[in-house]
Amino acid sequence: MSTPSRFKKDKEIIAEYESQVKEIRAQLVEQQKCLEQQTEMRVQLLQDLQDFFRKKAEIETEYSRNLEKLAERFMAKTRSTKDHQQYKKDQNLLSPVNCWYLLLNQVRRESKDHATLSDIYLNNVIMRFMQISEDSTRMFKKSKEISFQLHEDLMKVLNELYTVMKTYHMYHAESISAESKLKEAEKQEEKQIGRSSDPVFHIRLEERHQRRSSVKKIEKMKEKRQAKYSENKLKSIKARNEYLLTLEATNASVFKYYIHDLSDLIDCCDLGYHASLNRALRTYLSAEYNLETSRHEGLDIIENAVDNLEPRSDKQRFMEMYPAAFCPPMKFEFQSHMGDEVCQVSAQQPVQAELMLRYQQLQSRLATLKIENEEVKKTTEATLQTIQDMVTIEDYDVSECFQHSRSTESVKSTVSETYLSKPSIAKRRANQQETEQFYFMKLREYLEGSNLITKLQAKHDLLQRTLGEGHRAEYMTTRPPNVPPKPQKHRKSRPRSQYNAKLFNGDLETFIKDSGQIIPLIVESCIRFINLYGLQHQGIFRVSGSQVEVNDIKNSFERGENPLADEQSNHDINSVAGVLKLYFRGLENPLFPKERFNDLISCV
Repeated sequence: MSTPSRFKKDKEIIAEYESQVKEIRAQLVEQQKCLEQQTEMRVQLLQDLQDFFRKKAEIETEYSRNLEKLAERFMAKTRSTKDHQQYKKDQNLLSPVNCWYLLLNQVRRESKDHATLSDIYLNNVIMRFMQISEDSTRMFKKSKEISFQLHEDLMKVLNELYTVMKTYHMYHAESISAESKLKEAEKQEEKQIGRSSDPVFHIRLEERHQRRSSVKKIEKMKEKRQAKYSENKLKSIKARNEYLLTLEATNASVFKYYIHDLSDLIDCCDLGYHASLNRALRTYLSAEYNLETSRHEGLDIIENAVDNLEPRSDKQRFMEMYPAAFCPPMKFEFQSHMGDEVCQVSAQQPVQAELMLRYQQLQSRLATLKIENEEVKKTTEATLQTIQDMVTIEDYDVSECFQHSRSTESVKSTVSETYLSKPSIAKRRANQQETEQFYFMKLREYLEGSNLITKLQAKHDLLQRTLGEGHRAEYMTTRPPNVPPKPQKHRKSRPRSQYNAKLFNGDLETFIKDSGQIIPLIVESCIRFINLYGLQHQGIFRVSGSQVEVNDIKNSFERGENPLADEQSNHDINSVAGVLKLYFRGLENPLFPKERFNDLISCV
């Protein structure tokens, strides 16, 4: 191929690469816009919820005042009557009059309840939504910082690929040029040798010396061009190897970002949002349920929606809403130079030793990086669990606000222990933000480490395939330096079924099949305990138990133990009921199928 044709082909390859990189860059911008749009939608949703509950609180306050006026109006009419004097004396009234007084007392009680409800909306629920809005904005900003870092790293990888690709094409072109010059020198040598072979008896002595000198010059030129060709050929091979290694690492990095890192970034934006919104709406539900139990049917529908607040499902829907932004791009293909038929890393003798050394270095470094990154991962997961424990604390029960007595104390006395009036809230929020900061620091460290491991692992695996199974077996048995052998762990024995069957958040039929338990031990043991100690207990399945004790009982059942086996009632009945609720709530397929929910409600 002529030089202009080669230049044209190179420009087409570079243009195709730049077009693909441009599409990825546009995707990254679109992803950031989508995440920002989601945050704005959440903030707007939270603002609408605040406005809704603020207006609802005004309505409840006005309703409470009207009820109080109604009760006071009719109570004033009866104060001067004989019945009222008799009521004040011994409260021994005729049943119709007694019903009348009880009705007026009930109106005053309802007035107090609605005032309490208004106070909860203003000083508890609305403040929670404000905090969620602040947290969502803060989470997005921190996630945005990590996102920009990942985007920058991805662009560096793509730029590196661009550089090695151009280097490869340049060296390959030089190799072809040197080969052409070498062939030209060989032709000149053959031509000169042909002249020298002619009869020379009639040639003067001076011409003989000139021909010999010319032959020697051509031979020297040929030797130089042969050396130049060998040098350029070696450079071309090395450049192609580097290009293929970088190409493999780039594809691995891009794939990891779209499949794993994007999911982690969306999780960062969602961190605590669903759980906090769950808590806020459960506070509303608790107030409404205690105000009027006859409204349970409508509130059950809302509770079902609250129970379905699931970040994973939302994340999946969110990504499905914007398939163009979150769909991984096509893998980069090896763009060979015209005339180069080799499309894999070359392990020929000139570069085999170098590749072997590089393979060993990669293997050693990967072993060290994986150990370090695994420790960072464990720390990140532990910190995430701590944050989740902080945002899932069950502090939304306001049933105490609806405890009534004959006293006519101010409404404020009944809500003095609301969520925001507790002194520990400031400390809890400070601890939560401090833990969040540590989590994002560790997450950044883990993602950077895993990105480096992904690139190095891709190069390592490609070199491993190139060097062959023999070299792999030889060097895989060599322990990397400074990496001690892992100690053997001794685990406590548990029933075999506990290793195969998932108890919490699993499928009931699968658990029964794997464990051989017709009725799961947790169900049988909890119901037995409730039958023994909880049938006369007020608030069973309604009042929340201790979260710490619930977790302890849950962990014991997961280990195959039965913490409720002894006859001593040393567990809180509300905690045991909470464990049973937690088990049924977490089943993948509920006892009452979702598709039959509306049918069951209509039957009720």
